[in-house]
Amino acid sequence: MTTASIEVEVASSFPAEMVFKVFSVFHNIAPKVMPQVFKSIETLEGDGGVGTIKLFTFGDAVPFTSGKYRQDSVDEKNLSFGYTFFEGDNLMGILDSINQHITIVPTADGGSIYKQTVTYNCKGDEKPSEEVLKFEKETREQTFRAIAAYAAEHPEAY
Repeated sequence: MTTASIEVEVASSFPAEMVFKVFSVFHNIAPKVMPQVFKSIETLEGDGGVGTIKLFTFGDAVPFTSGKYRQDSVDEKNLSFGYTFFEGDNLMGILDSINQHITIVPTADGGSIYKQTVTYNCKGDEKPSEEVLKFEKETREQTFRAIAAYAAEHPEAY
């Protein structure tokens, strides 16, 4: 099996615990702040913890319509999440799955760094194009910034 991957890293002035808390409710915030990317995110099975299955319906700015993901890990102590897209046209017909791991790293100045590793597990030798990988990386960076802006506007919630 061939793989491709991208690394996303965005610095934030927000404390790591706050960023982790905000991203733990990503499914509620993302469709509000990035409707062009996330039309809706609905829980199909589970309570939000490990094993939960969610259906992403993507917006018009994305060349996919939907994808199902499974929550693989939630580690509050280490401020990290892991999940896998395992079904949907976001797999582009060439992928078995897309694994994602997010870690929020505290910085010395009280802020944080959002780190996301995305691994595309290919069915064969065909990989997502460089264009697709660049789009995916930029979209993740934009989504982080939009969610951080939302949290700044609603500090009482986080």
